[in-house]
Amino acid sequence: MTPETLLQHIDNGKLWTDGSLASIPADAAQAYQTALQVRQLRVVRGEQPRGFKIGFTNRSIWERYQVFEPIWGTVWNTTLSMANEVGECSVDISRMCQPRLEPELVFAMRCTPPADLTLQSLFESIEWMSSGFEVVQSHAADWKFKLADTITDSGLHAHLVVGKSVQVANVASSGEALHAMLAGMSLELMQAGQRVEKGAAFNVLDSPLMALLNFMKALRSCPGAPDVQTGDVITTGTWTDAWPLVAGQVWQSQYELPLVGLTLKVV
Repeated sequence: MTPETLLQHIDNGKLWTDGSLASIPADAAQAYQTALQVRQLRVVRGEQPRGFKIGFTNRSIWERYQVFEPIWGTVWNTTLSMANEVGECSVDISRMCQPRLEPELVFAMRCTPPADLTLQSLFESIEWMSSGFEVVQSHAADWKFKLADTITDSGLHAHLVVGKSVQVANVASSGEALHAMLAGMSLELMQAGQRVEKGAAFNVLDSPLMALLNFMKALRSCPGAPDVQTGDVITTGTWTDAWPLVAGQVWQSQYELPLVGLTLKVV
């Protein structure tokens, strides 16, 4: 598939054909170059990058989806929403393809991290963190894909909702302290007031901060990829499985302090 065809599928929310899916090369490095071409098409038509999503950081779901390493994609001004002051937001899924919901932790960057990437230098580059809901989508029927397919599919990113921000300097004194705090956290994912799943941050490559460190190294090893910029938001991967969305649903996430959960209405 050409970058132009891939973008048409994103815009229209249509499945790939079996032939199109079979035509995607299995090489992950090549898939990132295709995804970067789609990114450039979106920039040319006026969309603005706002950060990144990291996917498949939760090792507990690798076997289920047959993807065994993290991926990343771009978050856009057109795919980013901020929840209101009480943590509520809505998302329109009518032009998405097989959308699913993932509760995640989001970081916002104070600056571009230095070349010397450590937990501490990364910690010092983060401004705040928050709870988030990422809506993911797959243009491969029944979510049956290979690693390179997910990369080619813009990292499966459809939309990101960001909750109330918490200044990281107010809750941790160092990178190691933030890692330890996050590694011990859990959340409850609720739908219609009933618990659907309990998730653990430890499954996300030992903690969301570790997931961010892994991503930064991967991003900087990808030819032609843009670096993280001041103000970028980066969502670090789901703490639970990805759950199918249907219009009319109401989802909630409940975290331990200091994170504040979200309520998402699906329309």
